[in-house]
Amino acid sequence: MTDANDVLLILTNLPDAESANTLAAQLIEQRLAACVNILAPATSVYRWDGAVQTDSETPMLIKSTRSNYPMLEKAIRAGHPYELPEIIAVPVTLGLPAYLDWVRDETRATD
Repeated sequence: MTDANDVLLILTNLPDAESANTLAAQLIEQRLAACVNILAPATSVYRWDGAVQTDSETPMLIKSTRSNYPMLEKAIRAGHPYELPEIIAVPVTLGLPAYLDWVRDETRATD
C-alpha cells in the first residue's frame, strides 16, 4: 500500500469566490497543490476582537504534500486578505494509492 502520510488536506476560507479562484489558480500554477476544491459559500460564526461575528466565506480544500506545506502556507498568507487566515493541514492517513501518487506527481517541481 502507498504511504499516505506525506499527503495533506489543507483547509482555508476566503471572503468570496473570486479571491478563492485567484488563489486556487496560483497554487496550481506554482505546483504547490495538485487540486483545489472551491466549495459553496458557507456561513462562519466566530469571535474576533471580543465580539461574535457572522460572515459568508468560500471554503477551499487543497490537496498537497508535507514537503510543500511551508511554501504553500506562505503563498496562502501572501494571497489572503485576512489578518489571521484559517490554514489547517490534516494528514491523509488512507486514500486511493493511485490518487495519492497523482497528488505527489502534480506537486513535484519541474525542471
